[in-house]
Amino acid sequence: MRIKKLYIFIIKQFGLLFFGTFFICQFVLMMQFLWRYVDELIGKGLSLEVMAQFFWYMGLMLMPQAFPLAILLSSLIAFGNLGESSELTAIKAAGISLMQTFRPLIVIVMLISCISYYFQDVVGPRANLSFYQLLLSVKHKSPELEIPEGIFYDGLPGSNIYVQKKDLNTGMLYGIMIYRQTGSYEDQAIILADSGRMQSTEEKKHLLLTLYSGEWFENMRSQDLANSANIPYRRETFSTKRIVLDFDSGLNMTDLADVSGDARAKSLTKILHDLDSIKQNNDSIGYSFYLDAKRYTFRAPIVSESDSTKIVEELAAGNINHDTLYERQSASDKQMAVKSALSSVQSAKTDIEIKADYAHSLHRYYRHHQLEAIKKFTLSLSCLIFFFIGAPLGAIIRKGGLGVPVIISVLVFIVYYIFDNTGFRMAREGQWTVWFGMTISTVALTPIAAFFTYKANKDSVVFNIDLYKSFFMRVLGLRSKRHIYRKEVIIEDPDYQKDADILADINRQITHYSEHHKLLHWPNPIVVFFHAGDDQEIETISERLEETIENLSYTKDKLILTELNQYPILATHAHTRPFRKKWMNIVTGLLLPVGIFFYFRMLRFRLRLYKDLRTIRHTSERIIPKAVELADR
Repeated sequence: MRIKKLYIFIIKQFGLLFFGTFFICQFVLMMQFLWRYVDELIGKGLSLEVMAQFFWYMGLMLMPQAFPLAILLSSLIAFGNLGESSELTAIKAAGISLMQTFRPLIVIVMLISCISYYFQDVVGPRANLSFYQLLLSVKHKSPELEIPEGIFYDGLPGSNIYVQKKDLNTGMLYGIMIYRQTGSYEDQAIILADSGRMQSTEEKKHLLLTLYSGEWFENMRSQDLANSANIPYRRETFSTKRIVLDFDSGLNMTDLADVSGDARAKSLTKILHDLDSIKQNNDSIGYSFYLDAKRYTFRAPIVSESDSTKIVEELAAGNINHDTLYERQSASDKQMAVKSALSSVQSAKTDIEIKADYAHSLHRYYRHHQLEAIKKFTLSLSCLIFFFIGAPLGAIIRKGGLGVPVIISVLVFIVYYIFDNTGFRMAREGQWTVWFGMTISTVALTPIAAFFTYKANKDSVVFNIDLYKSFFMRVLGLRSKRHIYRKEVIIEDPDYQKDADILADINRQITHYSEHHKLLHWPNPIVVFFHAGDDQEIETISERLEETIENLSYTKDKLILTELNQYPILATHAHTRPFRKKWMNIVTGLLLPVGIFFYFRMLRFRLRLYKDLRTIRHTSERIIPKAVELADR
């Protein structure tokens, strides 16, 4: 049961980085969250104790979101440092695989995942509830905190209020100016006061403002004096005056009971318990709406009382329908019947729309509980997924520090955030299923984590730019040019006569090939995709040509070196079929759009081969005389 020294070394490397990156990620997330409530917290003169409580609850709520990003960044930097300093190479040279190196960190990350779940299930709901309760209590108990110092506050309907200074200990306001609009723009009231005190009414919808030592100025325009140029006004000087102002703090639309009913403020056990009650309540309301909809009936055409009993009996017996009944009526009765029916339909439509909106809100509330229940597991699982992305990536790129790892971590987290946020919103609105919306980020990143882990364990090259460049050049039919330079040290000159004879023989092979293979003709698609076979003649020509070019590259003659660079690099099989493996050609041929692309790509290679063979022949015709001349010396 002894812990290996290597494991202790790996844990130290990861642990120090994890704590550092965790606090960085926590700070970034808290600053992002703070922007949502910056108006409620900043510039309101809150005490340090209250601000500390806000940040404490905020930090507890955001810790589960900081864990995955911290694991991703710390694991990437840790294994990037090990790779950059060749310590990872030494570990592998000692016979220890990469998965064995991951073993202690996997255990630690699983423990962090459990801690993340605990915070989401126990600590997070309590912190969420306490955060919003604190926010509500501050607004209800101290409404003067809503009004900032030194600027006009327009959050009160029909009024602008200016406070020069506030005393948070006593609740007194100093230097008060109130600008009220009581009617039109001409009917304004300006209130000045040396000091005052503000209190919230019991229903939390109004403010009782007690003013001391002030004046009241107000225009007195009335209907009778609407066209008069002289507008009377009144001026009042008071020592004490009380004013009632409309005030809605924004969050007091929901009381503490509603805040506690939020799914984010509930544990998993509480959510599962409430889901049954919510579903039963929704079903009962939906069934009552269904019964109401069944009772919707449209009024029959208006008739006299003497005919009403007879009409009802005929309708019940099925001897007459509504159209026949409608045709019996007079023109005025028909018009009244249409208006009555239209009114009934409009009323029923409005009623159904209102009930539909209410039913949508009920189902959204139910889905929100489901989303929060699933999120507790997916967010914990993301810690493990991010480790299997960050650690293998660090071992592959072998770059430590805060440069490349930070960039890669941000890109991976952005992809995760887009998938997770999109899935959450679409599932909450009912456009996606709940399970699909909440697991799409996990499903999208799990194959990526498995791919990087496999590649890192096999020491495969993933971020080799030249490898991807070569692949896309082959797919698009691009090729590089030949670059042959004069050798600095030449021990023995090439056999010019032998090389000249080989080039002459290659020209004869090219002539024979061009006569028997019509490269400019359209090949049979059946042969291309469903028959196997390589062009052995072109492969032979290419091999002999490359050997001759290699021999002649040791020449000192500048003309031959220049002409050697004119030889093209031949593609030996792309002009016959798209791929070397038969099954890939068959699949490509069955997929019609893909098959058409590769068929025309093959035609392009046939045309290019036709031009390359002509270039080889002409270049050889220029090199052969010079080679023979050098051989005779």
